[in-house]
Amino acid sequence: MKLLIQNGRVIDPASGLDQNADVAIAAGRIVAVGKAPADFTPDRVIDAKGCIVAPGLVDLAARLREPGQEHAGMLESEMSAAVAGGVTSLVCPPDTDPVLDEPGLVEMLRYRAEKLHQARVLPLGALTVGLKGDVLTEMGQLTAAGCVGFGQAEVALANTQVVQRALQYASSFGYTVWLRPQEFYLGQGVAASGPLATRMGLSGVSVAAETIALHTIFELVRSTRARVHLCRISSAAGVALVRQAKTEGLPITADVSINSLHLTDADMGYFDSRARLTPVLRQQADRAALRAGLADGTLDALVSDHTPVDADAKALPFAEAEPGATGLELLWSLALKWGQDEGLDLSAVLTRITSQPAQILGSALQTLQGSVGQLAVGGVADVCVLTSDGHWPVSAQALRSQGKSTPFSGYELPGRVLATVVAGHLAFEA
Repeated sequence: MKLLIQNGRVIDPASGLDQNADVAIAAGRIVAVGKAPADFTPDRVIDAKGCIVAPGLVDLAARLREPGQEHAGMLESEMSAAVAGGVTSLVCPPDTDPVLDEPGLVEMLRYRAEKLHQARVLPLGALTVGLKGDVLTEMGQLTAAGCVGFGQAEVALANTQVVQRALQYASSFGYTVWLRPQEFYLGQGVAASGPLATRMGLSGVSVAAETIALHTIFELVRSTRARVHLCRISSAAGVALVRQAKTEGLPITADVSINSLHLTDADMGYFDSRARLTPVLRQQADRAALRAGLADGTLDALVSDHTPVDADAKALPFAEAEPGATGLELLWSLALKWGQDEGLDLSAVLTRITSQPAQILGSALQTLQGSVGQLAVGGVADVCVLTSDGHWPVSAQALRSQGKSTPFSGYELPGRVLATVVAGHLAFEA
């Protein structure tokens, strides 16, 4: 299919391009950015006048709930939510049921996703068998099956020796280990430690749970030189430690969730289970540091942390409710809102959800000629058409995700996704 997106403001953070131009697409590739070739005859024309034409969004944390948790989300519903949110590539954590610790399971997930012709799924393999924290998985076989890295999802590792062996092995073969920094024993609560959690009678998770884990990870990275991606930093102290480690030159990257970027523990209200999240929502000073850290580059990427949860699992007392929230369809709007609040230009906002997440994935995207997250002539045609003006009300019923729970329900958010193209296929159109 030949597709022409014309009259839009083309913003490509990877190349620095920001101008009114056309984007011509054929055979799944971008054939021109600027002016279409004279002999280019499109099968479909999209008029993007007054809109932004950008690379497809890259989300580094989105659970699809398959296999094993179809009651919370089906692959079809979550992939539909992804393209409706402008997301063309997403990283799926390994905490499915069964866990993604065998090549056959990874291949099955990728095959099922490819058959839908929507967003591109990039699975993370389990770092340890069954995520039990004892025996390392066969990383080479999982990489061959399509895994882009290895992690423990939300399952903290209690045994530091296992972490050390994992990083040594990963360093030897150039793999990236994805870890959410949380000390095993201190991270068992349901809310951020502080006056509010105490008044509400909720078990707390202290900032030390994050900082102790970060100190441990950084010490092991110093000795192994393994590449580590830190998932969903949640505290001001965590941001400061990441900044210090980057200054030192450690091979680390980090991301932050849309939830932590915009919300605080006060948003729990009167035990509102929609705000039962992982990582826990912290105080205003932490939120301010996270926003500043994303703006100055200490934190590399913004993620939706999409975790669909069914209504029954949320209709429980706060401490018993399942943590998680739907986020794929909100990623662009919440990134834009952050950028507007911080006074950033559109290119800076898009960088955190396109080119920088793609850089974190690095060599895992070689089969796509490294063009994910950018508008490169000859590269894969992942494109989205966005608006940056106007506001829309977030309604749980309007979300395509099977999980309807979001703490942003009722918010008025800026910006919409009007069209999403994945590998030259028009996967979504508003």
